Amino acid sequence: MLARFFSTPAKSSVTDPSRIYQGWPLTEIPDAVLQEFGVTTITSAERFGTGLINDTFLVATADGERYVLQALNPVFDPQINVDIDTLTRHLEKKGLATQRIRPTQDDKLWIELDERSWRMTSFVPGVCHDMLTSGRQAYEAGALLAKFHLAVDDLEIELHTTRLGVHDTERHLAALREALEVHRDHEAFAAIETLAEAVLEAAEELPALPELPDRLVHGDPKISNLVFDADTGNAICMIDLDTLAHMPLPLELGDAFRSWCNPCGEDTEGTMFRLDLFTAAIEGYASQARDFLTTQESTSLIPATRTIMVELAARLTTDALNESYFGWNPDMFANRSTHNQVRAAGQLELHRSLCEQLSEVEAAVERAFN
Repeated sequence: MLARFFSTPAKSSVTDPSRIYQGWPLTEIPDAVLQEFGVTTITSAERFGTGLINDTFLVATADGERYVLQALNPVFDPQINVDIDTLTRHLEKKGLATQRIRPTQDDKLWIELDERSWRMTSFVPGVCHDMLTSGRQAYEAGALLAKFHLAVDDLEIELHTTRLGVHDTERHLAALREALEVHRDHEAFAAIETLAEAVLEAAEELPALPELPDRLVHGDPKISNLVFDADTGNAICMIDLDTLAHMPLPLELGDAFRSWCNPCGEDTEGTMFRLDLFTAAIEGYASQARDFLTTQESTSLIPATRTIMVELAARLTTDALNESYFGWNPDMFANRSTHNQVRAAGQLELHRSLCEQLSEVEAAVERAFN
């Protein structure tokens, strides 16, 4: 018998997986999958989380155990499970809570069925947030990300998959310029051209980032990828490890601050960079890793955060013309282009808000690390 699901997954503004795989979302778990992992006496199975990339389910068994079962989107090479297994074993040895992969009965890390790769992991109880609401949460988030970075710093691993160009800002700006040339007949071209000009102007004003060493990082440290203890409020676990990458640390932290310090969400032009959330987050990070960052890395944190904001604005503006990459919310917007225009404008406003507080933000970094 198939485990069936009737709940509709929450809408999200992340990349639309249907662009890559038309079989999303799944509405049932094949028996063969559960049997492969040795889990047959389930009492409940429900769609889990708000992500749209993988199909994710929380499975409860008759003996009281709970597991996270995922059908990976084909955008991910299943060999990433080898990297995740290596990483989580390392994290566990370091004393950090982590989701461990539950092997199949044949001791495999994943199985292939109907053109999908399936894996099962342990479940870490707690709560996840879609945005920060307090300085305490920001401090905890910063401290947990620092603990993660410290724990993996001595892990020598050659990743099976790489995310080439994920933060290649010049490449994203070139793609925007190309889209402007190709889509001059777009019905919203005039408005998008004005937006693009603002993005390119902001890019011209970005401070240059120095050559920085690559480090092993999470790759997508948005707040919903952190688990908080439901009782204490402590941040306890980083999840969704498919995005593991080697990249300069300031870019990882910049991506975190971009999302953590905007309490307004990304579906509005009315964004803001909250200094109090940033101060708490950077103090939380420094409480664990004050001597971990080099001086060059710590002084690059704000330029990197600005770069990430403008880079995302460029990507969103490009897709306002291409209309082929980012997902969109039809309940809020008339079409994908309109949604992308709003989000791009929101990132520019977030960048403007940060720049208005530049001296205060830089002072917060200086206090935290010196």
